Amino acid sequence: MKAVFIREHGGLDALEYGDLPQPVPGPGEVLVRLEAAALNRLDLWVREGWPGIHIQYPFIMGADGAGKVAALGEGVTGWMPGTPVVINANLGDGTCEFCRAGLENQCVNWGLLGETRTGTYAEYITVPARNLLQMPASFDPPAAAAAGLVYHTAWHSLITRGQLRPSETVLVVGASGGVNTASIQIAKLTGATVIVVGAGPEKLALAASLGADVVIDRVAQENWSREVYKLTDKRGVDVVVDNVGTTYYHSFRAARKGGRILTVGNTGGAKFEIDNRYIFGKHLSLIGSSMGTINDFKTVMSLVFECKLQPVIDRTYPLEEARAAQARLESGEQMGKVVLAIP
Repeated sequence: MKAVFIREHGGLDALEYGDLPQPVPGPGEVLVRLEAAALNRLDLWVREGWPGIHIQYPFIMGADGAGKVAALGEGVTGWMPGTPVVINANLGDGTCEFCRAGLENQCVNWGLLGETRTGTYAEYITVPARNLLQMPASFDPPAAAAAGLVYHTAWHSLITRGQLRPSETVLVVGASGGVNTASIQIAKLTGATVIVVGAGPEKLALAASLGADVVIDRVAQENWSREVYKLTDKRGVDVVVDNVGTTYYHSFRAARKGGRILTVGNTGGAKFEIDNRYIFGKHLSLIGSSMGTINDFKTVMSLVFECKLQPVIDRTYPLEEARAAQARLESGEQMGKVVLAIP
């Protein structure tokens, strides 16, 4: 099969396009013929490597994918070849105490496609049957792939963990990334008022088109937390979505007393200083999460299939142009998701 893979960590040149053996589904697994894969910043980190990462070469990156069922492994029932599916990249073992409680994203043996197991930059992939969700035959595979990880992550953070309510005000730090564009739409669908902080008129225009009630250009307004405070009549916002980390100083200041800070990542770096006085002085809750549960995935993807949530696609590249696709993501200029088409 055709695939994009690495034989060692490195820059864009480490990506190779070529032939690898087609995988065979094991017991409980399904072989999927992929039609689309979507990129995540995780792909760049896996390609570059980090201390402690353990992968087997050649390694195929990619967490997000959509396509059709191609073959069934031993013991798999309920699926037919040709059925259109989207993949849930969150890998629980299905047996531990957390999985049995429906908390698959806290599995003691947790994994992620494209990080701990071979991913979606390929014509075929095998995944556990429980990680597939049927999608309408008329639904666009690139849109399904673009939605998978980011809407799953944003829904679990905002709704399951953050308990967002319709009357609340949400501040989203960042205007154009996958999780942030998903968060804007989910917050609006819930009935919340949404403020977005971003860089530059183009990205802020995207946020406004997705339903943001107020947009703030952090380049023009360096002290944007003060602006948020004024906009809320010196009350502050109920919820802050901050997946940067290095912006916590402003996020803590922008939150109301008793506010919640939600985070699913740290694009600004893994280590930074926190002024703890804001946390105890304002009774703030710092709520972290990673990915989501199987139930979260079914719930949010049903809203995507109904077009109540619409993934934003920046550009689509053919599989063999994965280097160009990752370069686009690496530049930080993308407006939504970067997608690979797999003919």
